Amino acid sequence: MANSLRIGIVVGEASGDILGADLIKALRAQSEKSIEFCGVGGALMLAENFRTLFDIERLAVMGFVEPLKRLPELITMRRTLREHFLQWRADLVIGIDAPDFNLDLELWLHERGIKTAHYVSPSVWAWRQGRVHKIKRAVDLMLTLFPFEEQFYRDHAVPVVCIGHPLADRLPLQTDTAAARAQLQIDANKTVVALLPGSRGSEVAQVGSDFIDTAAWLSARRENLYFVLPAANALRRAQIETLLEQRSDNLPITILDGQSHLAMAAADAVLMTSGTTTLEALLLKKPMVVAYRMGKWSFALIKRLVNITMIALPNLLAQRKLVPECLQDDVRADVMGPLLLEQLDNVELRTDLQREFLTIHQSLRRNASASAARALLNLVRVSSVERTAS
Repeated sequence: MANSLRIGIVVGEASGDILGADLIKALRAQSEKSIEFCGVGGALMLAENFRTLFDIERLAVMGFVEPLKRLPELITMRRTLREHFLQWRADLVIGIDAPDFNLDLELWLHERGIKTAHYVSPSVWAWRQGRVHKIKRAVDLMLTLFPFEEQFYRDHAVPVVCIGHPLADRLPLQTDTAAARAQLQIDANKTVVALLPGSRGSEVAQVGSDFIDTAAWLSARRENLYFVLPAANALRRAQIETLLEQRSDNLPITILDGQSHLAMAAADAVLMTSGTTTLEALLLKKPMVVAYRMGKWSFALIKRLVNITMIALPNLLAQRKLVPECLQDDVRADVMGPLLLEQLDNVELRTDLQREFLTIHQSLRRNASASAARALLNLVRVSSVERTAS
């Protein structure tokens, strides 16, 4: 039996690079053998002595048009990777997220006898559920971040382990709101609302004005309010400043450069677009209203494709409507304002929410990277035993 392992990892964006680097550390810490890593990774993985065959930026494509424009290059990259992993005689290949690229790669390798795993489930439970049949053929193990995903795969007889969410491991169970306010130089006596209209220009264009209108609606009904609005980058800051300049009122809104985590930590309540930041708000134990709007025809199409009745991660994790969701025509001040006001004024509601959020946080705290490494090394050990027996 070989004294070393060869493990391939393919990531497609910065979030995957973080997961990949932590996984490499955990695998090395738990393995009795030395491990050689190769595939596609970013700066954090390279710092862990990972050998990348392509710049991670070449895989970081989003949307519908961009991947089509880059299709020949992506096909060439996938072909190069699969031939390399085959000739390298990889013991295991792990795709981290990037399902459109990685699942095809995993399927090809799996059919040729290489053990494969996928880390971070695509939203197959929400839409295009038929993909689960391809996943079942493509991977020996699915690693999910959320318990409800694990149950979905068990129902479809796909080998799965829920490892919890790395963010739940990193964030403390109790949030130091006072420290966050001190860092942002916010008066401790203010009632703070964080506004997070999204990181993409299209998101801010769809909901930005309504978020600011909601701040005005609240300010007209409640004294001592203070709003923080983190801008994801310089372009988003300019976009938000333009929206504010078009108004005649002088709202107490401070635009931050990034710092969305700090803004939410300092807040009493959060108004935000649907996305992964809603999980961070939950882990920070912040009452929230989740909003989302898209083009009329896009929304009509999505409604036909999705298989879920809720979109906010806190609600999906609780398996019930825990926080308010405002979609499409409900993204307006006279709907979102009263919902936020209730979150601010209803002490019993806030206490119940924070208790629920704490329970979910604890359920997601599973030492994700170490749990993933343990499951993956077990998969490799089983594979080694099977080869020896045959």
